[in-house]
Amino acid sequence: MASNIESETFLAQKKMSDEVKADLAKNPEKYLMLTGDRPTGRLHLGHYFGTIRERVRLQDAGITTRIVIADYQVITDRDSTEHIADNVENMVIDYLACGIDPQKTIIFTHSAIPALNQLMLPFLSLVSEAELLRNPTVKAEQEASGHALTGLLLTYPVHQACDILFCKGNIVPVGKDQLPHIEQTRLIARRFNERYAPVFPEPVGLLTESVEIPGLDGRKMSKSYGNAIALSATAEETAKLIKKSQTDSERFITFDREGRPGVSALLTTAALTSGRSEEDIAAEIGNDGSGALKKLVTEAVNDYLAPIRARREELAADRGYIHDVLADGNARARAIAEETLAEVCEAMGMVY
Repeated sequence: MASNIESETFLAQKKMSDEVKADLAKNPEKYLMLTGDRPTGRLHLGHYFGTIRERVRLQDAGITTRIVIADYQVITDRDSTEHIADNVENMVIDYLACGIDPQKTIIFTHSAIPALNQLMLPFLSLVSEAELLRNPTVKAEQEASGHALTGLLLTYPVHQACDILFCKGNIVPVGKDQLPHIEQTRLIARRFNERYAPVFPEPVGLLTESVEIPGLDGRKMSKSYGNAIALSATAEETAKLIKKSQTDSERFITFDREGRPGVSALLTTAALTSGRSEEDIAAEIGNDGSGALKKLVTEAVNDYLAPIRARREELAADRGYIHDVLADGNARARAIAEETLAEVCEAMGMVY
């Protein structure tokens, strides 16, 4: 019974997503997109092809865009904030190097926006403990971290609702596994509007068509697995990482994601960065073996990242500009959050 309900919910969400996609090109001014990342380390190719490239496309299509660097969410499953300032700064550099335009897109951090975080209090009153415990993403993240379920991790979907609703976001690019978070946000917005006054939109999860790029060992690309090519890596570091990647003993190169994960991960990396298909690249390498494949992948990745790296080097040399971008984004986000919090207080009769 539960699986049928989940299936029906997904189909309903997909229908909304498809309708929004069809309307985006015609009416970009109707939409405000909220997206973001946790500053737990350097952004990598998985982030680029998974989310950043699509953010840039939507930003350039005229969609009003807000990006949160979710620094408070680092401590949902970690015991330390060591290196967080450096991670935040480098995240801004990566965003700008990849094409995020701070004139069009507000980039801000959780910790700099008190009014956003204050929305947690009324929002928490709108959800039950059972609803929070049911969220599959929270369960998965708890299991992956090996930590006890902290209050912050349990209320993670509510904090995400604050991120989305403080700026009246109505679209959020997500993968299928993140749809429960969007449904929770829609529920919070709906309950607030019904209980107090119509303040918030009910956002739509925009199902992304982005490709998930595997790590160099065939698993999901992740900083913690050590299988990721960071956007900040040099051409030499990238070459070393690819050279060390595991393949198999079979010389003839074929694309077989299940049977040959290491070889297939390299083929997918080459395909995404060269615009060709995995099968075409495999046929070209043929019996030349994994050495020839790694050489081709290295050239494809380094050629693709060359303009991003050049721009990144320029940006990294001007840290004052990076600090200014974040300070400006934080100031603009604070003004929006304070205005929204004022609306919330008025709707709740809490203006004294």
